[in-house]
Amino acid sequence: MKIRKKEYGDCNMVGKNIEYLRKERGIKQKDFISKMQTMGLDINPTSYSKLEGQVRLASDKEIYIIAKILNVSIDALFANVEDSSY
Repeated sequence: MKIRKKEYGDCNMVGKNIEYLRKERGIKQKDFISKMQTMGLDINPTSYSKLEGQVRLASDKEIYIIAKILNVSIDALFANVEDSSY
């Protein structure tokens, strides 16, 4: 699993967990973005990277679609995923 080079920001609470869950499932970022776009979310790679890096806010629509793609509850995106099993 590739380690993030930069530190996480503090603009959202879910980015780190989203990144962890995505990588745990072996989904590449570009493929994840494509799935989001297929579900009607207009997002570009830079914006998504900033979401994972917690340097921008995450919208309710983004959180909803991400939870659907990862097949987890919305609450799971806010939990400490490294200590839980999903």
